[in-house]
Amino acid sequence: MSRFDYLKLADVLAAEIADGVLKPGDRLPPQRSFAYERKIAVSTASRVYTELLRRGLVVGEVGRGTFVSGEARRGVAAAAEPRSMRIDLEFNFPLLTTQSAMIAKSLQGLDRPDVLDVALRPAASVGTATARAVSAQFLARNGWRPNPDHIVFTASGRQCIAAVLAALVPAGGRCGVEALTYPFVKGIAARLGVTLVPLAMDENGVRPDAVQKAHREARLSALYVQPVMHNPLGITMPPERRADVLRVADKLGLPAIEDAVYSFLDGEATPLAALAPDSCIVIDSLSKKVAPGLALGFIVAPPRLREAIMASVRSGGWTASGYALAAGQQMISDGTVAELSRLKRIDAAKRQQLAAKCLSGFEIEANSKSYHLWLTLPAHWRSQSFVAAAARRDIALTPSTTFAVLPGHAPNAVRIALGAPTMEQLELGLQTLAGVLKAREEDFDSTE
Repeated sequence: MSRFDYLKLADVLAAEIADGVLKPGDRLPPQRSFAYERKIAVSTASRVYTELLRRGLVVGEVGRGTFVSGEARRGVAAAAEPRSMRIDLEFNFPLLTTQSAMIAKSLQGLDRPDVLDVALRPAASVGTATARAVSAQFLARNGWRPNPDHIVFTASGRQCIAAVLAALVPAGGRCGVEALTYPFVKGIAARLGVTLVPLAMDENGVRPDAVQKAHREARLSALYVQPVMHNPLGITMPPERRADVLRVADKLGLPAIEDAVYSFLDGEATPLAALAPDSCIVIDSLSKKVAPGLALGFIVAPPRLREAIMASVRSGGWTASGYALAAGQQMISDGTVAELSRLKRIDAAKRQQLAAKCLSGFEIEANSKSYHLWLTLPAHWRSQSFVAAAARRDIALTPSTTFAVLPGHAPNAVRIALGAPTMEQLELGLQTLAGVLKAREEDFDSTE
């Protein structure tokens, strides 16, 4: 069968999915059976399934098979937009009832004409000397304080990732990432023409031998890791693992991109940049600490990489606005961001305690300081079906396939984000999920 023919067959299945003939959660036959039914070679069947995976129309679950995606769509799969579910356990933006009042009080005075006259002018990727000095003090933790002159600003943490990847990894190049990773990295890499190489993990995070193996197979240009409060697993690398990963990266000449967006929840963790300041790029933002609508991204780059990253920020159109810089500087200077971070650490711990209580008896991986947890599902549930069952109860979750770098290599699990609902909504949602977990998939469906 020619390339055209296998794509034509993939189009037929895609149409069946779009028309509802194949529904979300339906299991496709094993590739050998599919090949027999369609009178094609097994290798061709494999190409058809791979094409459907690439389009995001189906998902593969390790040891279970290939299933129609819960959100079938053409093109490269992308993370969804926030939904209007009654209980949102999908999007991980912690919200405090007092934060809007705190932010409003902090930003008083930014509406003065003389202040706006400066804030509304075009901004540079390096901000101002004052903004860099204030940010350096704010980002410092556990013995690490960045040099203010090493800081570059963007409009968000996602833009930080895009700018750094574009600067460090050429189109067609390879970047090593944890096998389960922050979903938006996948979309960013696809649009930059960067191949993400999944690196095996264990209970301590990414494995050093996996980095060596991936680089040996084909050269890596960089590493992207989340050493503190890994999303979605909640892992914080112990000191020994950090040192081992950096030792391998240094030996291979690989810069490490350290995503520190969740690090404010664990002030005791030493950043990788404290151990290897000449080869680590730190990425951080205000979105989790403050609010997603008041984002400001920070890149701390070694001197040898800073110019390339600055150029990437400018050419990508990722420079932070003058108003965002002024607002961020104000909230950092008067202690609002520090106080919000402190309150959110307390809030996260309370929510984890509630989750542990409501989901007692089920297999969860959680960091007691984190705003999310990883739930491995009982054998009688599949990730996509469980997400769909929760949605029918007005609860939004994230399936494991969203985080898996390679299609078909997702564990049978879901991530539960704890930060957005009120405590009352969270308790109701978790109790509802516990009830769904105890039911069998077929029994649950029969009650609908």
